[in-house]
Amino acid sequence: MPNKSFNIKKFFKRQFIILFASSFTGIFVNNYAEATILNNSYKEVIDHVWQIVYRDFLDTNGNFEKSKWIDLRKQVLSKKYSDINEAYDAIRDLLSNLDDPYTRFLDPKEFNQMRIDTSGELTGVGIQIIKDKESDHLIIVSPIQGTPAYEAGIKARDQILSIDDISTNGMDIEDAVKLIRGERGTNVKLEILRDGNSFFKSLSRERIEIKSVLSKINKTKNGFLIGYVRIKQFNANAAREMKDALKDLETKKVSGYILDLRSNPGGLLESSIDVSRQFINKGIIVSTLTKDGFKEIKRGNGQALTKKPLVVLVNEGSASASEIVSGAIRDNKRGKLVGKKTFGKGLVQSMRTLVDGSGLTVTVAKYLTPNGTDINKFGIRPDIEVKMNKNPILPTEIGTRRDKQYKAGEKELIKIIQIKNKISKFDPKTTNLNAFIKNNEENLVYSLH
Repeated sequence: MPNKSFNIKKFFKRQFIILFASSFTGIFVNNYAEATILNNSYKEVIDHVWQIVYRDFLDTNGNFEKSKWIDLRKQVLSKKYSDINEAYDAIRDLLSNLDDPYTRFLDPKEFNQMRIDTSGELTGVGIQIIKDKESDHLIIVSPIQGTPAYEAGIKARDQILSIDDISTNGMDIEDAVKLIRGERGTNVKLEILRDGNSFFKSLSRERIEIKSVLSKINKTKNGFLIGYVRIKQFNANAAREMKDALKDLETKKVSGYILDLRSNPGGLLESSIDVSRQFINKGIIVSTLTKDGFKEIKRGNGQALTKKPLVVLVNEGSASASEIVSGAIRDNKRGKLVGKKTFGKGLVQSMRTLVDGSGLTVTVAKYLTPNGTDINKFGIRPDIEVKMNKNPILPTEIGTRRDKQYKAGEKELIKIIQIKNKISKFDPKTTNLNAFIKNNEENLVYSLH
């Protein structure tokens, strides 16, 4: 058992771990044009991919057989490849046998461009997409706030029917990415299916600097100051930006917090852990489990920045890293979740640079909430379920009382704050303690953390 603990720590230290429910993910090489293309050894790239999958791939569907994977290696390496593109096609065909939409191959140019999630910079229209394995449809996980897709009204769970009049029927994610990406300032036309109705949206391709964390103070009708913090994506800057926001709000004497993780598609594993630790002083944050059964548990480090009441807003677009934070808050009884059931992606990907400068995202682990719940495909149900506004609200109205989910979250937070204030003012000489606890037991567990 001690050896397992040592090995898993080494494993996670040497890997770049990501938790996106998106296709627009990853890191980049400095200059893909300078990457070594193996003119006489295309098979080396194929075998590199094969070896990574054989060694580290976590099969969550129960369909991966090592004997079959070994046979596939013999097949792909017995063929001749006249150019690298043929080898890349062979890799994509090889990976299609895994039945895992998150284990994907990226050619050097794609790998170089996909730096969104670590740098906070987006080139494109601002959507995260996934291929639904059951329907084979291209589904939008979430638009990123402030991007052309978001401003055009693209929503989580929208299906892409065509890209520039090219049908997406049978199209893989890589081909969709190639069509959606393009020169900055040009447009791409998407045909969207939503609630049984199809329509077209023309979106401008842009490069956008994305700030991960937005914060402000909202004043309630009864005078409480609420710290509202929205995290749009768990990139490398999110934890630092969150820390700065909390420190600033604490100096302004807010009574509690609303953490908005709606339509947050995920990001870096460590970022989600660091953010959780800013609210959770002690207790398990998340545990990760590899294919070999190695388990690593991440806990609070005793350095939480606030103990004040907390409500977390979630919806169908809250995925991966967002679900880690939500699960940690819920299971540690640190706060309440308000909104709609989350996306349901409990898998961890590692990004690998291949021998020729191309890349591979491979599913290497699954994560469990502190209570041991596997939320993959199921999502996390909020404590209080609230639908979003029937009629769309303006971006500037998100996080205000015109925002139906926020309004419900604020109402619940005020309730918790009031219970906490009653507890702090409780006088055992003049008050019936048993009656007080009986009348307020539903909220006591949240207000005392």
